[in-house]
Formats: sequence, C-alpha cells, structure tokens
Amino acid sequence: MDEIDRKIIAATQNGLPLTPHPYAEVGKEVGLPSEEVMSRMQAMLDNGIIRRIGIIPNHYKLGFKSNGMTVWDIPDDQIDQLGEAVGQLDFVSHCYQRPRHLPDWSYNLFAMVHGKTRNEVLTKTEEISALLGDAVQGHEILFSKQILKKTGFRLQQPPHTPKEGE
Repeated sequence: MDEIDRKIIAATQNGLPLTPHPYAEVGKEVGLPSEEVMSRMQAMLDNGIIRRIGIIPNHYKLGFKSNGMTVWDIPDDQIDQLGEAVGQLDFVSHCYQRPRHLPDWSYNLFAMVHGKTRNEVLTKTEEISALLGDAVQGHEILFSKQILKKTGFRLQQPPHTPKEGE
C-alpha cells in the first residue's frame, strides 16, 4: 500500500460520495482519474488491504427500529448447512457461528433480524425456527436498544511533524 492508496482510503472510509459518479469525486480529491481509483480499490480488495466495498445502512433511519439478534442452539454438525440457509433469508443481515460458552451460553448460531416492529421481528424469528426445524435445541432474541457503532476500521493519519520554519 502506497501513499496514494492511503489517500483513497482516507477519502472513502466515511463512505463514497452520494453522487452519480462517486469515483470521479474521489479521484478529484486525490488527483487521479476515476478509472485508476476503481483499479486501485479493486487491487486493495484483491490483496486483502480492504475487506469490501458496500453499503452500511442505518436501519434505525430506514424505519427498522425493532432489531434483534437471534441466537440459536443447533447441533454443531449441522451449522454450516443451516447457517447458510438462514443467511439467505432477505430479512437477515448478519449470520455467523460463534463458540458456545457452556454451561451459561449454549448458542452457536447468530442471525441479526431487522423489523419495523417487535411483532415483525417475532414473526420473522418464527420463520427461522420453522426453517431450522427439529435442529433447534433452544433460542433467544436479544433486542437492540441503541446503535453503538456504525463504522468500520478507520485509517489513522500520521501525526503532523512540523518542518523547519513552521
């Protein structure tokens, strides 16, 4: 990663400009044509410097204020198959496996469900339960109370070192 890549990251880490040509806007800011901005961002993706380019919606601002992390206790030997099926549901934004912490925490599958009302989340959770069927050994819904973070990693700018005469 060179200094130009750092400038691109700094220019985009709070989001792409909401314009018809966002890469052209970023290019203006860093002094590159939009094609080179896109090429460099693709190279950073390919090399694992950045993980993804995507939308990070604020569900609360979109009206989805009753969000719940559903947690499921399912057999470990079925988690890949069942987790994949749950992750494909259009109302699930995050679905992943986490280790159990027995005896207090038996849940190993997590799926974030978004809804405009608490009843909507409950109904969607029933859909997940039906999909998982007899594999469900227990589950809970942990309803969100507030958003604590809606950003990813932030590239730190190096501290300014005054040059002679400043």
